[in-house]
Amino acid sequence: MKFQYIKDKVSAYFTKGNERSVAVKKNIAVSLVLKCISILVSLQVVPLTIGYVNPTKYGIWLTLSSIIAWLSYFDLGFAHGFRNRFAEAKAKGDMKLAKEYVSTTYAVLFLLFSVILLITLVVNNYLDWSRILNIDPVYKDELSLVFGLLACFFCLNIVASVFTTMLTADQKPALASLIQTGGQVLAFVCIYILTKTTSGSLSALAFAFSGVPCMLLLVVSTVTFRMRRYRIIAPSLRDVRFSLTRNILGLGGQFFIIMVSMLFIFQFVNIILSRVQGPEAVTQYNIAYKYFNVLNMVFVIVLTPFWSAFTDAYVKKDYNWMSGIVKKLEFLWLLCIPILILMVLCSNFFYQWWVGNSVSISFSLSICMAVFMFFYTSANLYMILINGTSMVCLQLIINVCFAIISLPCICLFCRLWGVQGALLIPTVTPVSYTHLRA
Repeated sequence: MKFQYIKDKVSAYFTKGNERSVAVKKNIAVSLVLKCISILVSLQVVPLTIGYVNPTKYGIWLTLSSIIAWLSYFDLGFAHGFRNRFAEAKAKGDMKLAKEYVSTTYAVLFLLFSVILLITLVVNNYLDWSRILNIDPVYKDELSLVFGLLACFFCLNIVASVFTTMLTADQKPALASLIQTGGQVLAFVCIYILTKTTSGSLSALAFAFSGVPCMLLLVVSTVTFRMRRYRIIAPSLRDVRFSLTRNILGLGGQFFIIMVSMLFIFQFVNIILSRVQGPEAVTQYNIAYKYFNVLNMVFVIVLTPFWSAFTDAYVKKDYNWMSGIVKKLEFLWLLCIPILILMVLCSNFFYQWWVGNSVSISFSLSICMAVFMFFYTSANLYMILINGTSMVCLQLIINVCFAIISLPCICLFCRLWGVQGALLIPTVTPVSYTHLRA
């Protein structure tokens, strides 16, 4: 009887309420399960990778990966713009327009990133990565090959990811998470096989981390678009309307400026650390970041379904629902405080269990990372609300202002206070986001 009572309560929770809230709750529940799997895989892959190469090579790998991620900013905010426009078309029941948005986005990103990849590969031939990262010249040829592989798979993945963006815009982020988690699991399996069959190779690592998830995404999207539910909006050449580009980019352009600003604030840290403190400092920073980012990952799982849900509610002028949801999310954010305190207290034990003695991470770095993550989660909360309603002007201004001062300040603080100093600007920036709701 008790089991049946619990079962009825759970069933009622996931079936009662308006359609939008029910969809959000189901997506959050499934995404949480998938994210637990993803977190476990992420935790295991770090010591596995460090053991496969070494802490120095792992720091180099992290730096190169963060640099190649900059290519995503060259989509000019197109993916974010597409997400909102697709959600708006669906909310209005205009499936023809939704199909045209899908087809046009695929076409534009394919053409754009084909050019970007060609330019990247040409430029890569003339770059000396050992000098750029201030490391031993013996890595020069290997890094050039690794960067080329990462660029190829990353550009292909950007185009293929239109599919997961569409799923998220269709208020099915759990399906998108399933594909991403599947890619992580396959990559982990490949790396494990590599540790048993080959010696440490950054190029093999690049193929496992970037190539395997990309190929899985291509296969799944091809199969899904042939299924009955999504066949109606499957991309086709005859539905490409380049005239829609302007409509997408009108909003996407603002997202593009925001993303470029965030590149300076959050992503240049790895390069600055590598040059000022060395590749091992990058490893220390990223291990602490991965540990505390577990909380942010869970919080983002809760927030993700609300982006397109806010878009749907905003189009339908359901402001009462929006206001109630924001209050609940703000209460949930405050629960991060005791969790982060507990994570800080347990951090040294966790690092020892996770990576052993191969990497040493100071307690002060853990404290700084926890403070950063607290404000970063709050920023994500308000960004989801603002992004969902397409009113991103204030967010744009804040990011641009901090981006202008970020590089010299991060360099200075990194020299003065080491790895901890590198977190100062990335921490102060999200504090300003808490004013976005007003």
